[in-house]
Amino acid sequence: MWLESIRYHNGYFENIKYHQERINTTLTNHFGKEVEINLGEELDQAEIPVDNSLYKCRVLYDQKILEVEFVPYNLPDIRSLKLVYDDEISYRYKNVNRKKIEQLFMQKGEADDILIVKNRMLTDTSYANIVCLKNKVWYTPSKPLLEGTRRAALLDAGQIKATEITTNDLKYFEKIRLINAMIRFGDEVDVIVGE
Repeated sequence: MWLESIRYHNGYFENIKYHQERINTTLTNHFGKEVEINLGEELDQAEIPVDNSLYKCRVLYDQKILEVEFVPYNLPDIRSLKLVYDDEISYRYKNVNRKKIEQLFMQKGEADDILIVKNRMLTDTSYANIVCLKNKVWYTPSKPLLEGTRRAALLDAGQIKATEITTNDLKYFEKIRLINAMIRFGDEVDVIVGE
């Protein structure tokens, strides 16, 4: 089973186009072209909260939508990341099975979260893509574990650039921040990365 986490606030679903594209890619790669889900139509039929609070809309699916759930959401306070290493990890599709990521998360020690390194390249934290600032340009790893919807939107808008980032490159960045479907570019706080 796979899932999409969609930011819902003030009556608006953010980045639906990018969530639909990721669903399409997941379904095509697992079932071929014969299986389709229209995310917009499915969300129109959901029981949507009427207040203006921030919600994570969690959509669980396989060959069809299995569940749509709205969970009140508060932005996490992540200030520190610990580098953890795994050259075999794969998380191309947003799957409910996060066992490997959870195992790596157990190595975080005193840090708030982890930053996963695969083949010397920075990828993602346990739940977010990263963006790194150098000379007024924001960069994101070109080979994340999961191509996030917020990351895709920011790349398309030209607000960030994808490039390979190694652990040795960390010292050249002025800031590192997290982004995902729930954390907008501008919501995030600077994080410190350590061994």
